[in-house]
Amino acid sequence: MPLPTAIRTRLARMAERLQKILANSGLGSRRELERWIEAGEIKVNGRVASLGDRAALDDDLSVRGTFYKVVPDDRLTRRVLIYHKPLGEVTTRDDPEGRPTVFDRLPRLHHGRWIAVGRLDINTLGLLLLTNDGELANALMHPSSGFERHYAVRVNGQVSDEMLKTLQDGVELDDGPARFDRVVAEPLDGEGSNHWFRVVLREGRNRMVRRLWESQDRAVSRLIRTRFGPVAMPRWLTRGKVHEMAAGEIADLSKAAGLDPAPANKLRIVAVHPRHRRKARRQH
Repeated sequence: MPLPTAIRTRLARMAERLQKILANSGLGSRRELERWIEAGEIKVNGRVASLGDRAALDDDLSVRGTFYKVVPDDRLTRRVLIYHKPLGEVTTRDDPEGRPTVFDRLPRLHHGRWIAVGRLDINTLGLLLLTNDGELANALMHPSSGFERHYAVRVNGQVSDEMLKTLQDGVELDDGPARFDRVVAEPLDGEGSNHWFRVVLREGRNRMVRRLWESQDRAVSRLIRTRFGPVAMPRWLTRGKVHEMAAGEIADLSKAAGLDPAPANKLRIVAVHPRHRRKARRQH
């Protein structure tokens, strides 16, 4: 169904940042798309784009050699998946080593693609959120969201009260200070050298849970993410399985991330054959 004239007129006057339009189209997270722009892989109307550039309705885009047209986004239904990631899968779309990826088991999308909300390394299992809406993915991952990440972690060796205090007060890692917001020891089960803890932090830096424990000379032998923000892993969801959140749950998650419950009118891109694309505007 065509968009109402008033909405199309409003969109025609809009100009959005490139990475936002591309994220709206499901091409990736804004941070990933910013790297593409910095690498000179995106053109607007025949001109190589720079960070901060905008595009408007009917502009021509070239993204990594594929040609697109900017159009009204009249078909996006915001979707969110909960995936119970097993061991041995990587959170990347194309792995040069040919290892299984979290995207291999996901339902197919007719438009756009699934975007992982953060990453879990190959040896971490548990809750992973994925969405087809780049704006939502960006809002969930942005440090300003302050969403808590909850993990169950099994640690090798004895852990003293002094170590736990240090981990909550903060330590200096190679990429800056870091800390757990909470660390809770699980009741001991037997006399083994492995002990389980529940930890909470608000950052998603690479291998942060493991590196915090390594700062105390303790190795992590098992790491499971159990919650991201308001979303907890359903107890019945087995490893390697996917559950799609209901519309009301997605609306609540969107509001928690500071977004409207449903996507607003915005711009996206559609692929066009190079023979049919409009000639790029001349540079002035």
